[in-house]
Formats: sequence, structure tokens, C-alpha cells
Amino acid sequence: MNHLDLVASSAPAAATDDLDVLREIEQRVLWLSTAMIDHANRVRPNPTGLKVGGHQASSASIVSIMTSLWFECLTADDRVSVKPHASPVLHAVNHLLGELDASYLTTLRQFGGLQSYPSRTKDPDPADYSTGSVGIGATAPIWGALARRYVETHFGGAGTGRQYSLLGDAELDEGACWEAILDPQVAELGEVVWIVDFNRQSLDRVVPNMGGTRLQGMFAAAGWQVLTVKYGRLLEELFARPGGEALRARIDGMSNPEYQRLLRCDATELRARLTGTYASLPGADPGIIAGLLAGVDDAALHAAVRNLGGHDLPALRQAFASIDDTRPTVIFAYTVKGYGLATEGHPQNHSSLLTVDQLHALAARVGADPARPWTPFPEGSRAALRCAETAWRLRRTPPPPQDVPEVPEDFGRTPHGTATTQAALGRTLFDLNRQAPAAGARVVTVSPDVSSSTNLGGWLNKVGVWATDERRNWFDDDAETILHWRERPTGRHIELGIAETNLVGLLGELGATWSRWGQPLLPIGVVYDPFVERALEPWSFGIYAGGQSILVGTPSGVSLGPEGGAHQSIKTPSIGIEQPGCTAYEPAFALDLEWCLLASLARLGRPGGRSAYLRLSTRPVDQALANVPADPAARELRRRQVVAGAYPLRRHERPSVTIAAMGAVVTEALAAAARLGELGVGADVVCLTSPGLVFEGMRSRGGHGDAPTWILDSVFPARRATPIVTVADGHPHTLAFLAGVHQVPGTHLGVSEFGQSGGLDDVYRHHGLDTDSIVAACLDLVDSGPD
Repeated sequence: MNHLDLVASSAPAAATDDLDVLREIEQRVLWLSTAMIDHANRVRPNPTGLKVGGHQASSASIVSIMTSLWFECLTADDRVSVKPHASPVLHAVNHLLGELDASYLTTLRQFGGLQSYPSRTKDPDPADYSTGSVGIGATAPIWGALARRYVETHFGGAGTGRQYSLLGDAELDEGACWEAILDPQVAELGEVVWIVDFNRQSLDRVVPNMGGTRLQGMFAAAGWQVLTVKYGRLLEELFARPGGEALRARIDGMSNPEYQRLLRCDATELRARLTGTYASLPGADPGIIAGLLAGVDDAALHAAVRNLGGHDLPALRQAFASIDDTRPTVIFAYTVKGYGLATEGHPQNHSSLLTVDQLHALAARVGADPARPWTPFPEGSRAALRCAETAWRLRRTPPPPQDVPEVPEDFGRTPHGTATTQAALGRTLFDLNRQAPAAGARVVTVSPDVSSSTNLGGWLNKVGVWATDERRNWFDDDAETILHWRERPTGRHIELGIAETNLVGLLGELGATWSRWGQPLLPIGVVYDPFVERALEPWSFGIYAGGQSILVGTPSGVSLGPEGGAHQSIKTPSIGIEQPGCTAYEPAFALDLEWCLLASLARLGRPGGRSAYLRLSTRPVDQALANVPADPAARELRRRQVVAGAYPLRRHERPSVTIAAMGAVVTEALAAAARLGELGVGADVVCLTSPGLVFEGMRSRGGHGDAPTWILDSVFPARRATPIVTVADGHPHTLAFLAGVHQVPGTHLGVSEFGQSGGLDDVYRHHGLDTDSIVAACLDLVDSGPD
């Protein structure tokens, strides 16, 4: 009895016909995904000889899961994140659904063609989530679910639908997965479904101790529904026969490598290994197993041993029908890496390619023609009709885009007294809410348990904490409670646990709602600046995937003196400058922060929009030092310069040196300029707000890029070119490029080693950021310069 006979014997005729159609589609998906990788590596010209790559085995292991999901289960409201190495399967499915022309099937990993991994922004066919960075794409649907719920409770139009993650089991090694799973809010997201392609192989090997039971227990402890699809109908039928429990015990008791070795055996060796000497297992009697297998022919045994649940369409259908929508669900679907290919089960098959003979053998088995690999199903055939029906069922109507309400450029007030840029953040949000309520209503803030310590407490008291339902605040009658934790569906702040990866994951999805549901948000995430590096990868990936948001790092630098080296960020200014799709600002004064934040908000939630990173400080600064012009025209010029990246803060009649400073240390730069004046050395002081924008202007002036260049002439005119000293509370190379504006001598002060606790004066002196160090650096340049 063969594989199809065993399944068909227990199925009604109509169900059998349906399964036959699904299997035909499944085999076509396997062929297309395998053939497009083969074409990219063997057929397409490759003059450089550089390996193109692709993952035939990783794709093959998930073909059955994706066939069952797309062609039976998905609705138009559902969203799916596909594991990175299965991108050819996604393209194959999209092609069968009419979403990808056959001409693209020859362009995998080709410039302008299909990307290596699913991409929302770069692939020509639909991809709900960008993946590629393992663990990040897997968690994205969790944050997508939260973002959808937020939009639905505030504006409507986001609908319902499940959020699926298709991930390889090795992705569960990534800490990002467990940080997301353990966040308290996640246990309430019944629309989240993870399907683990549990093939028990990684890049280089069969993982010997990847215990499904242990992983299942971890999900269950986090409140998830756990479903396991371990064996298919063939194996389950064998287990139901006399002696079947002994065979089940034998296979259950195997290590992963021992089981994988069975897949490489012929029938004779397979029988020997299943009944041979092995560790004592309760109920796994070799004689009983031998008697059972004596009644199974070689072909049926060969099919049965690889008949795991993740390749059994009826078993997958039953699992999907068992999903409990009241809590998150994880489905462990046991699979064989390379299933259906000549390389199946081989421990080094991760990046292997079928030989030409093996590819032709696959074509013969699935009914494909290697000479015409992209031939469609015959018009009017059951498979073609099923594809058309599925395409109609999954077709989405693009949501009508909502424009972002206009964001003011300037509130018209001038801060006085002493203030910090961190405190100015909350004040600016209040002013936006009051002066532009339509825009303010789109602002949503996110924090990993640091709301009060990053000065969002007042904002949080005003707008409330977002929750899917009203929750009682048991401290609302406590007079000593300053932070009022009012959780309700109208709240506009989302508080997560202490996990920066989760923060930026949610930030990216909140920043993508304009493209998913036509509802733009203005998301702002606040995190301690030293921990931006911890969040860098998912933050970067969120921007790559089209998420537009603002990340605020505060407090920053060694200006946070008493906290010591572990809390003193050094590299974050450089990170902000170098991050694609992002404008980085480090304002020195409260008004600078206001202007930069408003400009950043105005770039969000639209095609061609742009994210921003703001690096703020807790150092109190005398706002009078900003010397904001009183004349309206001069004030507007200052605002434009601030937003463009730099402005002249102090101009000397005859400068001998220029001090270019950024952020909190502008205070020392001004003090140094005053002392130099007393010594007869004229000094200009330029305040940098965005070195990245100024650098892009320099590149554009040299013919690289199309960024505006006016800021260079406005702030660094050639007639005022002098030797330059740059000062930053970060790595000195952040501003070192400024010496190249006019090719002048330069000295660059900053922080290039881990700091230590101490008072601000001591810490600045230690790193050479104090006034004395700036004055000395200027005098050295002036003394050594030309007469």
C-alpha cells in the first residue's frame, strides 16, 4: 500500500479529490521554488563567478505548510511573515496566484529582481513582512498585531485577521524571540500564530539536542496554546497497527541525528536500523517492530519514515482548524529539511544545489518540463481553478490613504531659564497636542519601562496608557502617586517590559500603519541612549521594511557623569548618521529640540517619508546661550538652519579659529570662545544639530547625491574658513569631516574610551571636553597655522 492509498483509504471521495488538487499545487510550488534557485545559480550568466546562493532545502521543508496555509486557510485580512530562506516559496505561491509575472522567476538575487529574502519595499510581489534577520521577522507579526489593534481602537479601518509567523526552528535560538514572547501584553494577542518549521537542522548540522518538548513547555509557560504536528497519516496508521506503539517508542526515543540518518537509507538498511541494537526503550521491542514492518512493503516503509506532520496536508489542516483565537498559538510542525529533494535529510544540505540529473528527476516526478520550467497549469484544470479561487479570496482592496494632519513648524515661543533637551521633549508634545490637536492625536509614544525617567511622565498623565480595555488604576486615590497609570483604549502611550528589541520592533510596525491600513501614526519611542546599540538591528530592519518613526535616545553621553561608563553612550551619534532612511539630530537647546522634533514628525506616515533619531541630554543648559533672534525673519532663518543641520551661534569679526560643537558641550564651546577672545584670538562657534545632513550636503556638493547644499554656504562660508576644532559628547570622528568643508587643519575632541562615574567637571576634563581642553586645542591650531 503506497502513501496515497493509505491517506485515501480513510478519506471521503470529495476530500480525497481536494487533497489531490492541493498535492498538485504543493508539487508545483516545490518545483518552482527549486527551479528558480537552480536558474539563478546555473542558467543565468554570472560573469563575476561570485556565488549566487539560495536555499533549496530550506524552501522544500516548508512547501507543504505554505501550500496548506495559502490555499486553504488564509483570509484577505491575515498577514504572514515568511522565514528568510523560504523566499522562493513565497515567490512561487505569488506567481501561482497571479501576483508575480513569470518573467521575474528568472531574477532571484539579480539586481532589480527578486530579493534574497522577502522584502516589503524591494520585491515586486507582495510580502507582508520583510525578513532576513533571523528572529526579527519572526517577531514582527506580534508588533503588527499590537499596531493593528491600536489603529482599530483609535481610528478604525484596520479590521481583524490573524498574524502568522513562519519560522525555522533555529530562529528560536535568537533572544529576540523570547523577549517578545515574554512581554506581558503578548499573551493577550489571540490573532498571533507561529508555525515552526521543525526540521531540527541548522546551517551546518543536525542539532542533536533540539528538544521539542522543552520548547513547547516554554511557550506554554508564557500562556501560548501549543499544537504539535509530529507524525503524518502514514506513520499514524502504522502506529495504530499491532506493534505500532513499539515503533512509536523507537522513533520517539531517537536523537535527531539518528532519525535524520534513516532518511539516507535504502529499505533494507532502514529495517535493520529500526530493529537493530539500541538503547533500552520502554515498549520498543525489536521483535515486535520487525513483525510490524514485515507487513509493509519497501516503498511504503520508505514513504512512512519521512511522513512527518509538517508534510501531511490533512494533519496541517486539522492543526489550523484547532487554533484557539483567545491566546497566541504556536504550532510545531515536524518536517524534513529538503523534503522531496534528493538532498533531503542530509546534514549539509542547507545551501546545496541539486545536480542537473537530480533536477530532471524531480521534474519527471512532479510533471514539470525542465526546458519550460515556468509552464502554468492548464487553463481550466482543477489546480488552475483552485489558484484562481484562492487569489480571489485573498485579494485585498488597498485602503484609502489618510493624509497626516499638518504639523506646525514653530510654536512661536522662546524658552528661558535653565532646561534640558530631554525635558523639552514632553513640553513639545504638550504644545503639539494643544496647538495642532489633529496632528497630536496621531502621536503614540512607546517606552520599555522608562517613561518617568525619560520625562514622559507628564505626557503619560495627560494622554493615558493604551490598553484594549479599561483597567482600574488602584492608586488613583493615592495622593503621593505622581505618575497616574490610567489604562484605557483611548490611551496614547504603550508601555512594554524592559526589552529594547521589543520597543523598536513595535516602533517599526506602528510606523508602517500608513501603508498597511491607510492610517498614519506619528510614533515616538524613548529609550536610554546607551541601549540604542542593543536595539540597533531590529530598529534598522524596521526602517528597511518601511516603518517610519522617531527613536529618542536619552539621556546620552558622558554628560550623564554620575551614572558611569555602562550608561555613557559613545558611538550612538555615528550610528544615527550612518543609518539609512533616518535623519539624526542632537539638539543643544530646548528650542532646537522643538524645531527638530516637529520637522521629524512632518516626515512620517507618507510615501517617501523618513525616520529620525534624536539624541537628548539631561544636562541643564542656560537657554539664553541659544541667543535666539527676536526678528521674525532672522528667527525663521535660524529654524531652517537648525532643521538643516547647523547654525552659527557666535560670529567674531575676524575669526582665527572655528569651534564646531554639538549637543550639551556647546556650553563649553561658548565658554572657550569667550576666553580665546580675551587672549586676542577670534573664534566662531557653530552649533551642529545634524552632522549627517551637513555631511550629505558635502557629498552632494561633490557630485554624490542630491541633498541640498545651501547649509554649507550659510554656516561655513568660504570667506570665514579657518582651522577648526570639533567637540562632541561622543566619538570624535562624528564631526571630523567638517575639516574637509574647506580643507583646513582640524583637531577633534570627543569620547573614545569607556567612561567612569564622577562629577561633570571631572568627567569632561578626563575626556578632554572641558573648556581648558578646547582653548588649548584652538591655540595649538592657531599657533601652528599659517601667518
